[in-house]
Amino acid sequence: MQLQIERTSEFMEWFESLNLKDQMQIDSRIQRIRDHAHFGDAKNLGDGLAELRWKNGRRVYFSKTGPVVILLLNGGLKNAQKKDIQKARLLLERFANG
Repeated sequence: MQLQIERTSEFMEWFESLNLKDQMQIDSRIQRIRDHAHFGDAKNLGDGLAELRWKNGRRVYFSKTGPVVILLLNGGLKNAQKKDIQKARLLLERFANG
């Protein structure tokens, strides 16, 4: 069973600001999640929010919003993690409230 992946406009804006190599690494990870439900290094942040982690400090914040839907909220680097998590929580709340 394939998981459905949705992306917020905030995620896409961040993603499109990255260089091609970084985009390809993220796309590869998202494809493994979609096709095999393999998340790799991921951490639950509570209240329905989780993060995908890379060794270089990159983070992608997401929520599993249903049995087969993963919502990619935003991304960033570890040094801005606190701000990025706050933004992801706001985006998740906005999504949940329609």
